[in-house]
Amino acid sequence: MRIPLTKYGLRELLMFCIPCVAGIGFSLVLFPWVVPIPLFFLSFLLNFFRDPNRQTPQDSALIIAPADGTVSHIVPVYEDGYLKCDTTKISIFMSVLNVHVNRAPVKGRVEFLRHTKGKFLDARDDECFSSNENHLMGLSLIGSDVKVTVKQIAGKIAKRIVCACKMGDVLGQGQRFGMIKFGSRVEVFVPASVKIDVMVKVGDKVTAGKTVLALIQA
Repeated sequence: MRIPLTKYGLRELLMFCIPCVAGIGFSLVLFPWVVPIPLFFLSFLLNFFRDPNRQTPQDSALIIAPADGTVSHIVPVYEDGYLKCDTTKISIFMSVLNVHVNRAPVKGRVEFLRHTKGKFLDARDDECFSSNENHLMGLSLIGSDVKVTVKQIAGKIAKRIVCACKMGDVLGQGQRFGMIKFGSRVEVFVPASVKIDVMVKVGDKVTAGKTVLALIQA
């Protein structure tokens, strides 16, 4: 069965998979006992850059998880990039074993993009929120005056953030828009003025494009 792989990892797949395959072939001929080593790295790469198809619930009242992983924080914070107001922040920690393709939590128009260089602290470190390299994307919901921010944060291992969209793009709910390589954190900010019912709690496992993080009250 074909493994669905993300286009965002094409460079890494070409760069590392070819040597792994060559190493497996070389080892089979001369050093069979070495085969597990390149096979392990090949399996890791294919697993990391997998991109399974998912059916996303389509509802303007739902805020869907933008990343696979574990909910690490649900806290009130001031978001000073796009929203510039008090917000509810929901953070998702991604381990290297999670799918790393990120998906839009709402159907919205891209109104703000900002990449900030910074450190590469462990994504579990509380300082990573303010110090690590990150990318902010501001979305204005279609058919509503609600706005949300999505923040991709690089981690200790992750060295590259991909946000494959531009100003004015309209993203469908659950649409792929990028990824972070290799492990890190994604956050969603909702203005405190928007009444929401948070549907997850800290420690919950969530799935990008499927798990409902919050319900916007009418």
